[in-house]
Amino acid sequence: MECMDGGELFTRISERAEGAFTEREAASIIYDICQAIKHLHDKNIAHRDLKPENLLYSCKGPAGILKLTDFGFSKELSSSKSLQTPCYTPYYVAPEVLSQEKYGKACDMWSLGVIMYILLCGYPPFYSTHGAAISPGMKKKIRNGQYEFPKAEWQYVSEDAKNLIRGLLKTDAEFRLTIFDVMENKWIREHQNVPQTPLVSAQILKEDAELWPEVQDEMTQALQTMRVDPDVPAMKPMEIANNRILNKRKKKP
Repeated sequence: MECMDGGELFTRISERAEGAFTEREAASIIYDICQAIKHLHDKNIAHRDLKPENLLYSCKGPAGILKLTDFGFSKELSSSKSLQTPCYTPYYVAPEVLSQEKYGKACDMWSLGVIMYILLCGYPPFYSTHGAAISPGMKKKIRNGQYEFPKAEWQYVSEDAKNLIRGLLKTDAEFRLTIFDVMENKWIREHQNVPQTPLVSAQILKEDAELWPEVQDEMTQALQTMRVDPDVPAMKPMEIANNRILNKRKKKP
């Protein structure tokens, strides 16, 4: 088994000593992740637990290669091209998984959209409303594809990037971008030419590092229970949802 000494993706970004983290760098990272997903999907395999903690660098420094790890929930698709066992981590889970519908490789594409969102702003688009591993309000927002691009963090991010996220976070898996669509997307295909716009994500990941273990603990709980509660009451609006990272940002002058 290969030793991945370079650490997790978001940890590496938050620990940058010099220079701003740019949109072009984010595009390059997403391109590398897409290459790994394409390798799996070409073989008709769904990863089913795509998340930042499973994206590790081979070594420290610029020579480190980003690799997708932890294939414990990966599964080869059957002839029906769908899966039903709900294996997921809440912040990256697709709507069809929550609804206990049949789902296929499109669930990986939803998770890719969530990772891309965090990479560009520093916090997730969907968040538990009251500290549960996956709250009813959070489930409703995921099912409805209800998220925003708050101006403070997103005003300078390109529309190409936002449109790609919109295509990945389509609630109907039939209309969600496939890995082949994404590889042909301009933001990915021409990732070397994406604007070098400075992002706030590295700063947010560093400043709010104390909140991320809490997020990871909730993820672990959900993975242990490995089941979905179908009862979904009314959703809390984003304005009062307990997205602690986003709330902390809003309080700053």
